[in-house]
Amino acid sequence: MIDIICFSTTPWDPIPTRKQQIMKRMPENCRIFYLDPPVTYIGPLKDPSLRPYLTKFRKSPKRVKKNLYVFALPPIVPFYNIKRSVNKFNQKMIAKFVQEVIYKNFGLKSPVIWTYMPNTIDILKHLPYRFLIYDCIDKHSEFQGFIDKQVVEEMEDELAKKSDVVFTTTMGLYNKLKNLNPKTYLVPNGAEFDHFNKAARKLSAPDTMKNIPHPIFGFVGVIHTWIDTNLIEYLASQRKDWSFVLIGPVGAGVNVDNLKKYKNIYLLGRVDHRILPQYVSQFDVCLNLFRVNRLSENVSPLKFYEYLATGKPIVSTPMPQVEEFSDVVYIGKDYNDVLKKCEEAVSEIKNEKDEKVLKRIEYARLTSWDSRVSQILEILKREGIYIE
Repeated sequence: MIDIICFSTTPWDPIPTRKQQIMKRMPENCRIFYLDPPVTYIGPLKDPSLRPYLTKFRKSPKRVKKNLYVFALPPIVPFYNIKRSVNKFNQKMIAKFVQEVIYKNFGLKSPVIWTYMPNTIDILKHLPYRFLIYDCIDKHSEFQGFIDKQVVEEMEDELAKKSDVVFTTTMGLYNKLKNLNPKTYLVPNGAEFDHFNKAARKLSAPDTMKNIPHPIFGFVGVIHTWIDTNLIEYLASQRKDWSFVLIGPVGAGVNVDNLKKYKNIYLLGRVDHRILPQYVSQFDVCLNLFRVNRLSENVSPLKFYEYLATGKPIVSTPMPQVEEFSDVVYIGKDYNDVLKKCEEAVSEIKNEKDEKVLKRIEYARLTSWDSRVSQILEILKREGIYIE
């Protein structure tokens, strides 16, 4: 039996991301110990929803599947991405918890450590492990908050060098880390194909969308600082006969008061993932609107692959991972151009036999999570890591 400890950057619930999609597709003879990221002691001051995480680590793990357990970690000291000494202290404390609660209780000897967090470089000397896998999904040093870019870059560089295999989601991340570790591979994000392909059909409209006029331009995902809300405001102000529906929670520190002023912008909040296709099926056009900066240059947007599975027209800002699908995506270079691309996308929906619809769906099928995980397992096998 193979044991895997996954240090994640996002909690298991409520929004499925790359981490959950990969871990739940690991072979059934593996035991997966998924660790939600710890909150800092001051985290709830900025985001009150984090308060339960201060004590959640005292509760029993959540058993998602027969072989998959989700654990909360104890809270940690802030500023760990500024002072390396703080991170070393935090990681030593986390290691003690992991040793006592997971290694001891579940009889782990030498698991695979599968991490998404650069700062876990400082936990490695405190935990026995057989193989180290780093899955790099973001340009971590470009996040906002209490961060010293140099400190984060140094931790990531050390982690990449020490890893047995490194996965990356974008070419930019691949080019950087390949120079540090020759066993670096590009495996972009994927689509939960069967789930989101349901939205290719016209499903019954949920109550909150029944009276929203068409055409509907829809967005799904957390409204983080890297989502260009100013662009959405611009589009809504230019075309008041269009409706803009945003589905997902508003991230901590993000102000959307400018959007609430518009009668044609609908902020629906978080929707249960299980019924999300019902909402997306009401979209006429899907929006993938990121701010253009160094962070978005190194993002493989999950929502984009989910949009592909619906077959619906997609309007996007420029992103390297989207450019390769330019034959079926409307990519706007600036605000005015994005507006023009939206108009082109609306024209497409009038042509029910447009071949782009089938092509998007086929692209999504080829980039499904099942396909991505098969690719990952095959790479690991070639590198002598047998997870099967």
